[in-house]
Amino acid sequence: MYAVLDIESTGGKYNEEGIMEIAIHRFDGHSVTDKFISLINPEREIQPFVSKLTGINNKMLRTAPKFHEVAKRIIEITEDVTLVAHNAQFDYRILRTEFRRLGYDYQRKTLCTVDLSKQLMPDAESHSLGKLVRSLGIPVSDRHRANGDAIATLKLFKLLLTKDSDKKIIKEVIRAETLGELSQVQLDIVESLPSETGVYYMHDKRGEIIFIGKTKNVKKRVNQHFTNVGDLARKLQKETKKVTFEKTGSELIALLKEQHEIKKNKPQYNKSGSKGFTYGIYKKTDEHGKYLLKSEPKNGQSERLSSFTSLKSSRDFLRKLTSEYDLEQEESVELHNQKILSLFEKYSINNRNLILLDRGRELGEQSAILIKHGQVKGYAFTELNHQVNSPEVLHKIATPIEDSDESTYIVESFLRKQNRLKMIQDTN
Repeated sequence: MYAVLDIESTGGKYNEEGIMEIAIHRFDGHSVTDKFISLINPEREIQPFVSKLTGINNKMLRTAPKFHEVAKRIIEITEDVTLVAHNAQFDYRILRTEFRRLGYDYQRKTLCTVDLSKQLMPDAESHSLGKLVRSLGIPVSDRHRANGDAIATLKLFKLLLTKDSDKKIIKEVIRAETLGELSQVQLDIVESLPSETGVYYMHDKRGEIIFIGKTKNVKKRVNQHFTNVGDLARKLQKETKKVTFEKTGSELIALLKEQHEIKKNKPQYNKSGSKGFTYGIYKKTDEHGKYLLKSEPKNGQSERLSSFTSLKSSRDFLRKLTSEYDLEQEESVELHNQKILSLFEKYSINNRNLILLDRGRELGEQSAILIKHGQVKGYAFTELNHQVNSPEVLHKIATPIEDSDESTYIVESFLRKQNRLKMIQDTN
């Protein structure tokens, strides 16, 4: 659990500043569960440059509550959380100073989105909040006001959580918890999980990830782990002390994310076997210029329609296409070749620059899978059409994936089974 925080202070000498506005969004890693936003009477003058920057003046704060009047609410909304802020050292210092004036020793764990963005987005031109969120296409309003900056920080933090393939953030948060082994029974863990599509992470008592899985129903799948029999199930039941998850909305992103993060994290109980393809359906041309489709072992040639893990599955799919599209009927070479090319448009990513659009994690959001020269490069979640229409921005906010035969197979096998994905050409 996190509390995303922003404070606007009066300015002045070190440790003599006062809080004049505060915004806190309690965030469970997926949605905001509580929030507190208020002007505060700092009982001291605002520095002129601060007033000019924020638009807050001394007159506006005369009737605002004083800090001691909201202190209890701040303690409650930040109970058992990690504070998240852009330049967290500053906000935490100011907050602790105000509590110290009341004779209260306020202590919380902190995460700084400046530090996190430097680790996860080292190539960004600037890591200041305004410039960073603008470069990522994240909408922001009321800059230099507590709630505007807190919302921008929250959106940035969501993106950083998504891009954190190594799971450094959640590992550190769990490792830092002082509760020791969880006292909740497995049913309590299951009850806290959503019945939604995503990737789940099973942690041991040290916070280490011991198993990663993907599913269309996180609650149901984790419940199966806790009720199944067998060696793996018994080990997970014994050693799992916490389950975290990330909603993806898109089943395809869940598949790609699972494969990528198993490789990165090497959980103890995940199999490391390759799921790369070994066969493909390839386009040939006969002496009359007519296109033919053939099932063959993977050969590296450029004109591959789709990829498979066995010769049988490739031949089965080829028979299905031949029947559905009447590929063996007598017709002109031109008409026949056009049918074959239309199949490539529908099923192949080979040598193509594409953005595959799918459902998002929530209403109003969509997901995008980025493919360059036939290689799966990453995925992103976007709320705004201009982020999709601006490939440069889309590539900036994308979580990268190391291209592999496994990711190619995952995408092409998904395209064979699902027709809801929207394909658009990536012109970037």
